[in-house]
Amino acid sequence: MLATAAAYKEAKMSSTDNKVHGTVDEVAGKAKQAVGAATDNERLEAEGQGQETKGKGEQALGHAKDAVGNALEGVANAVKKA
Repeated sequence: MLATAAAYKEAKMSSTDNKVHGTVDEVAGKAKQAVGAATDNERLEAEGQGQETKGKGEQALGHAKDAVGNALEGVANAVKKA
């Protein structure tokens, strides 16, 4: 049930929310990778790589939401002019 609630919350996020959360995850992931490399902690380095990848994906989702919204807006404007 908890996974479903988290998925629903994720789906309801705005494109800006996705991009902001994605940027935060990407930066935090890069920091974890740097600390992991500096301390020879492979687990932390791998965790950072995963978090960075998640952040990039979340940013891409935000951009995709923008693209879909813009396309729908264009269609709506075309219909209004017709």
